[in-house]
Amino acid sequence: MGVALTRAAQWTTGKLEVSPLNEALLKDIVHFVEQFNSRHPQEAKLVFTEPLQWTTALQASDFTSEYELSGSSVHSQDTDEDERPLLQLIPPDISVRSFSHLSKLVQLANDSKLKEVRACLEANMEPVVKMLGPNFTTTEGKDSSAEAELKVKLLLILQQLDMQLLNSSITQLSQEVRLSPAAVKRDVELLKSVCGGGEKRLLKSVCYTSDYEFSNGCRSPPWRQVHGEIAYLIIEPCDIEPLFITCSTAGVYLNSGIKQEGEENAYERKSDVYKDLVTLLKSKSPHFTESINKQDFVIQGEPPTTLKIPHVETVDVEERGQTLRSYEHQQKNVHEKSRQQLALNKSGGVKKLEPSLKWKNLGLTSPHEETEVKKARKNGGGEKATESRTKSPRSESKKKADFSGSPLPGRLSSQKTKSPGGGTGAEEFSESSSESEEDEEQSERRGESHTDLPSEYWQIQKLVKYLKGGNQTATVIALCCMRDFNLAQETCQLAIRDVGGLEVLINLLDTDEVKCKIGSLKILKEISRSSQIRRAIANLGGLQTMVSILDSPDKELKCLAAETIANVAKFRRARRTVRQYGGIKRLVELLDCVPDSAMLSADQEKDVEVARCGALALWSCSKSTRNKEAIRKAGGIPLLARLLKSPQKNMLIPVVGTLQECASEMSYRIAIQTEGMIEDLVKNLNCDNQELQMHCASAIFKCAEDKRTRDLVRQYEGLEPLVVLLNEADNKQLLAAVTGAIWKCSISMENVVKFEEFKALEMLVSLLTDQPEEVLVNVVGALGECAQRPANRATIRKSAGIPPLVSLLTGTNQALLVNVTRAVGACATESENMTIIDRLDGVRLLWSLLKNPNPDVQASAAWAICPCIENAKDAGEMVRSFVGGLELIVNLLKSPNKEVLASVCAAIAKIAKDEENLAVITDHGVVPMLSNLTNTADDKLRRYLAEAVARCCMWGSNRVAFGEAGAVAPLVRYLRSKDPSVHQATAQALFQLSKDPNNCIAMHENGVVKLLLGMMGSTDEVLQEAAAGCVANIRRLALANEKAKYG
Repeated sequence: MGVALTRAAQWTTGKLEVSPLNEALLKDIVHFVEQFNSRHPQEAKLVFTEPLQWTTALQASDFTSEYELSGSSVHSQDTDEDERPLLQLIPPDISVRSFSHLSKLVQLANDSKLKEVRACLEANMEPVVKMLGPNFTTTEGKDSSAEAELKVKLLLILQQLDMQLLNSSITQLSQEVRLSPAAVKRDVELLKSVCGGGEKRLLKSVCYTSDYEFSNGCRSPPWRQVHGEIAYLIIEPCDIEPLFITCSTAGVYLNSGIKQEGEENAYERKSDVYKDLVTLLKSKSPHFTESINKQDFVIQGEPPTTLKIPHVETVDVEERGQTLRSYEHQQKNVHEKSRQQLALNKSGGVKKLEPSLKWKNLGLTSPHEETEVKKARKNGGGEKATESRTKSPRSESKKKADFSGSPLPGRLSSQKTKSPGGGTGAEEFSESSSESEEDEEQSERRGESHTDLPSEYWQIQKLVKYLKGGNQTATVIALCCMRDFNLAQETCQLAIRDVGGLEVLINLLDTDEVKCKIGSLKILKEISRSSQIRRAIANLGGLQTMVSILDSPDKELKCLAAETIANVAKFRRARRTVRQYGGIKRLVELLDCVPDSAMLSADQEKDVEVARCGALALWSCSKSTRNKEAIRKAGGIPLLARLLKSPQKNMLIPVVGTLQECASEMSYRIAIQTEGMIEDLVKNLNCDNQELQMHCASAIFKCAEDKRTRDLVRQYEGLEPLVVLLNEADNKQLLAAVTGAIWKCSISMENVVKFEEFKALEMLVSLLTDQPEEVLVNVVGALGECAQRPANRATIRKSAGIPPLVSLLTGTNQALLVNVTRAVGACATESENMTIIDRLDGVRLLWSLLKNPNPDVQASAAWAICPCIENAKDAGEMVRSFVGGLELIVNLLKSPNKEVLASVCAAIAKIAKDEENLAVITDHGVVPMLSNLTNTADDKLRRYLAEAVARCCMWGSNRVAFGEAGAVAPLVRYLRSKDPSVHQATAQALFQLSKDPNNCIAMHENGVVKLLLGMMGSTDEVLQEAAAGCVANIRRLALANEKAKYG
């Protein structure tokens, strides 16, 4: 797909155009992917090196039962070797790691197949690299593993698809032809015949940019021929600047200045499309128009046809208000001949595209073709002398990505050049293009808005020429001059990239001249803030060189290299490269300094700066899970702990940033406790730098999952600063981090008591409105934890917190809904609060959330419904008023999620207290559904299931039905659980079931009497009474049997 997507598809600023050609390509790709699973089952199971990621319109409800649903999220049951699901949906983003799931996803998309494939291709512009890895074509030796064989087979399949797509696009383009190579050639010869000296000349000169003509008559390279381009001309009129023209099957137009083959950015169209060269020249050159109209010119030599020059007047004439002239008849003749030529071409079939001159230089052509190339070179020597710009490595790197035999011309002969994989020579020809990552590709293709470039663009390109050809002094001066430009501007960054400056700057890092290295790194540090530049640096092997510079004795060099790595390592492949080339260990070594001394020498200050830059780079790299582990193994945690005591804020920000990124791992959370870092994090909450406060609060948020950390935060008096920071409502990032830390800390009731003292609840309630969702999730989570204490439930009510909480039940954010339902449920345990919730129709909203596809939301809503039913006035009538509500909650007993099952069983136990409601849910089949769940080993589910069974036994023949459904024996086994609450609920259920004789027999056969006898001595009176009642019923049945038997 790589070649077809890059060369055949029609793109505009990183997006696929809406065109018939693209539509046809997308349909072919959809058909290929749909059929892939059945046609290539083995290759479909191959796990991609990197996942294909894009923004999808699919929802969790669109997926079948073979996928596991978690609210709005979806993930596949099968995973890769790192336990990552092969398909994962976290709306609106989706990632897929195999063709098997890609095929299933396209089939599930139904009517939106084309839309999904389009979004996937736009977000992953080099899908083959992501599937097989950037280095799979350069593997040395013979890898006979099964995975390697599958990769080769998949590569061959994708290459066949490429050929099919290219052939299809060429066929479609050939149907839209209006100009042919022969017609263009005749027009050029005619125009050449009116060039020359003297006053009566139409033009100064007309020439092709390439003197090599393919067998099909085209002079454009093959990868441009698929776009319908025939040739490129430089025409010099008498009265205006030279015109750079593209001749294509659709017409002719001005380009951005193609002077030689390979300048990819120059192919962009700069004008309207004209039907022929004469029409274009008449619209641009007043002298040409006037001479044509007056027929006032001299033909130099005999033209190759008897047609007069003005033979191709178009409808453009009428639009300009001009009259049709006598040469209209000749125009028709020319177009007729063009159509005849086209018919001849079609009759011979689609002609094979020839390789360009650069390909022939690689020895990839036949001896006969090489002879033709030599002739072409001899004839075109003078023309090549007019070249004024160097070939763009940007365009060449694109060719290299799509045609593995294509070289990267324009390199420095005097300097060593590295390939993206770090190798040189033949390796770079087979190195595949880099993977696309996140949003890196979105702005990769520049649209027509960049055609009018400022003067800085060209000035920087001149400086790059000096870098390429100058000596050491000229190089240093050019680097200094380049730094005088505003390198933060995109224009300046792209100017360096487009003319091959990045390659030169990276090559300079391999020299022995420290000044050149420093100058180059200073420029790379600035321009690497651009996502496009970051990718380009990674592609050119710049990261490997920078990692090696970290061993340099020069401290300034190490600082610059580390800062540049920090900028480049913003996407996954770059972070992986740093790790694979030993960068993590080197960066950790940079942290070893003495930052907390009161007085530092000049040399120590440099060490501190080196450590700061190293921390910056580690911060960027720590977004990768494997890099976090590499930092830990390299001994980074103690060094980060030491740097955390630094008084310098510019040092603390990257250090704390790294720690809060790594705190997602359990090993780091334990280390943050044991190394005493919680105290430093709390101390820095009191500083005056909001960015530092945000990172400290975020680190506490992640670490406070552990009770020991929550206790340490309270011990070091960190709760009050967190509450004070709630006043910084304008800084939403800081507010999100602080509310998150308060939420996690409030899991401990001791901390909740402290928050009550600091009046945190009132402040949290005030944040329930007009806040972003990431803040609301944390605020509501904190209120839900605090509401576990009765006093706080009253505080929330008095602070008018219940109405905004209920209103949030109508939202769509899954995490927010989970926390809101928990908070509302906690508040509903008090009758006064329940009155407000009922008045606001809160119970109905909670009930509607049972339809939410997210099981976490379902479970949380069901738990919240329990106290609502218990504390509502006339709860039975309220529940019956919900149309279809009872059927909905009974059907949730089919859920595969144990938390949902436990919460629904608890709710059913509350609902069944009303006899009329119990009758309704019995009719909906609650008895067999509860019976089906009795074989569970989960103690939480066992408890609430037993409670539900006990309540449901109180209607009609439900006791008998439970016995017939086989629920008795599993319930007896519940008595062997170690959870006392399970014992109580089970004893009550068995007591109710024992009122049926057959159930008593089943209980006795399963050894219930011995278990119940032990529980009759329990201090729990409810358990004691239920156990005794069950044994009594069994005993009465035994006595009745004896009496009946013996009289």
